[in-house]
Amino acid sequence: MAIALVFNPGSNSLKFELLELDEKQHTASQTTKLASAALDDIGKEANLSVYRGREVISERDANVTDMKSAVRTALSWIREQDELSHKLEQLTFTAVRVVHGGSKYKSAVRVTENVRSDIAALEELAPLHNKSSLDILDVLAEKLPGIPAFATFDTVFHHTLPERAWRYPIERETADRHGIRKFGFHGVSHRYMLEHYAYTIGKRPDELSLITLHLESGSSACAIASGRSVDTTMGFTPLEGLMMGSRSGSIDPAIIPYLMQKESKSGEEILTLLNKRSGLRGIAGGSLDTRELVKRSDPAAKLALEMFSYRVRLAVGAYLAALGTADAILFGGGIGEDSPWLREEVCVGLGRWGLELDHEANRSIAGMVRISTEGSRLQAWAIPAEEGLQIAHECMLALIKG
Repeated sequence: MAIALVFNPGSNSLKFELLELDEKQHTASQTTKLASAALDDIGKEANLSVYRGREVISERDANVTDMKSAVRTALSWIREQDELSHKLEQLTFTAVRVVHGGSKYKSAVRVTENVRSDIAALEELAPLHNKSSLDILDVLAEKLPGIPAFATFDTVFHHTLPERAWRYPIERETADRHGIRKFGFHGVSHRYMLEHYAYTIGKRPDELSLITLHLESGSSACAIASGRSVDTTMGFTPLEGLMMGSRSGSIDPAIIPYLMQKESKSGEEILTLLNKRSGLRGIAGGSLDTRELVKRSDPAAKLALEMFSYRVRLAVGAYLAALGTADAILFGGGIGEDSPWLREEVCVGLGRWGLELDHEANRSIAGMVRISTEGSRLQAWAIPAEEGLQIAHECMLALIKG
């Protein structure tokens, strides 16, 4: 058995899990959780939440100012737990999720100085995320110097995109000179949904064609044919694609220079607007939490939710057309798992594709559940996207491969 300590950073959060894996296991869902916790609002009023499944079993304030102090706090918390402290002495490896791996990395890798340099070089394409991963690796090298560290990348799963999907319709020479192409993100989550669904229904991933939806503050859809990603909504950066919590998603690119001129702002300032003050937050005003927006009765909140679900439905329709057929639509991520209203909005128009929604089952927000009827030709499921398990599984495969 292997013991892994997994770190999954967000822009101002850090999820960490202590996991036990069997080197012979076939899927991430066969992993055993020993501990699961998260530090949220890093740099602000940070708090440490400890989970049992989806339930928060304890919560406390945490004096965490940045990602490095978050990792130190995580390690200290593990050492404080009598039932966990000895597991640090038995660690087989640590695993860190990195958002952007560019075109080079097609699988998880052991972290070396060259790998670190590559991650740093891609910071300009994922500035909020790649630097956080490097900060985590710095602290692990300091605090756990004898433990091999591995990284897996959100872009890995999408390396199977055909050129018609990954190439942008701009001048080829310019695009190639600057490495401009669709990379896609949330690959860890999309792969987990694929493999966990396949394991659950007793099929191989390569027997399935699916549409997977990772829906939370950052959202993306993925078209999967015969177990391989063939298209996805995020692109060169995580700004492209669906409307998100605070990100606009895809817009007419001419809006950027237009706003630069009209608002007398730099390109960087407009990108901040599109990344931080758009999406659900920009339309509804204030909150980007769909649970709060659903409770509001004002027109702005209603419009924000309508726009969000409409764009998800557009993506599903486009991918059904691209695939020709699909076995199932899988809803994952915080919004996908916890929002029956959204799942209904997406599914109700898909009767002609053979999807029959089970309205009673769809009201569930407890774990993996089929939300279509048993006889539905196109199935729909809600699947908790256990990214930490997938990160550990992919990194263990890299460890075994050597």
